[in-house]
Amino acid sequence: MTGYLVRRLLQLIPLLVGISILVFLMLQMTPGGPLASSEAPGATGRITAEELERMRNRYGLNDPLHVQYLNWAKDLFRGDWGTSFNTGRPVFDMIMERIPTTLLLTGIAFTATILVAIPIGLIAAVKQYTQLDYIATAIAFIGISVPSFWLSLMLLYLFSFELGWLPSVGLEDLRTEHHGFSAFVDRVRHLILPVAVLTMASAASLTRYLRSAMLDVLSQDYVRTARAKGLSETVTVGIHAFKNGSITIVTILALEIPDLFIGAVIVESIFAISGMGRLFVESANLRDYPVLMGILMISSTLVIVCNLLADLIYRMLDPRIRLG
Repeated sequence: MTGYLVRRLLQLIPLLVGISILVFLMLQMTPGGPLASSEAPGATGRITAEELERMRNRYGLNDPLHVQYLNWAKDLFRGDWGTSFNTGRPVFDMIMERIPTTLLLTGIAFTATILVAIPIGLIAAVKQYTQLDYIATAIAFIGISVPSFWLSLMLLYLFSFELGWLPSVGLEDLRTEHHGFSAFVDRVRHLILPVAVLTMASAASLTRYLRSAMLDVLSQDYVRTARAKGLSETVTVGIHAFKNGSITIVTILALEIPDLFIGAVIVESIFAISGMGRLFVESANLRDYPVLMGILMISSTLVIVCNLLADLIYRMLDPRIRLG
């Protein structure tokens, strides 16, 4: 196990280098640039050509692409994530300010996904072709099919604008000062809608995969043997069957974490939540390449690490699995 973990960690280095090169080239190929608004026709009254050239030299935009990438990589190796073209602030500081909000949002959504999807998936598998199974399957298909942005807008319209039950933007009420338990309740009320949107798609997908995996496991001989020996349905399904069925679910959960971060881009933008997802959208609109590179590298690293954790959990769940 230790040798496998060391090899996988060493493989992360060239993989992340390759990803960073691809991300850097893709950003450079996007239309416009960080100074596009200043270079546009009619913008010369605000800034002169000489000032534009000085700005391009300052940010290294006149250097060849490979020189720009190498300069960025060397700075990153030294712990310098670069400076935002838009604000002039260190990229690391800007991202670290936003990450706690995104972690709070996605962490609650991930927990809610597990708490909702696992019981429903198990019930749908055990009660196959019953009314409960049909209802769970229908809800899951709806959750998978409905776009997050549309669901966000519909929930906002219904619960915020029409009924007035829940706040529409942000994570706290700026009009009233809250303390203690009142502040906690206010935060919960602001989190309900964005968490519900993130949970809907994730729980729907996980429910379908869990149901399919459990149906395959419940048809195995050892499950029939356990039932024939008189073991209760709770022990048979909840312990013996679920442990083997959960091996497939580990892969889905490992991918759900990065997916939640991606979904946060849409949710944070619609609900005006100042997290990393909203920072990504703002930086993309302004072509703020250093900030975009920082966020995309964090997302890429998260995907790789989650897959590594999934492989390690496989081994814990089933000792017969050999890690190469």
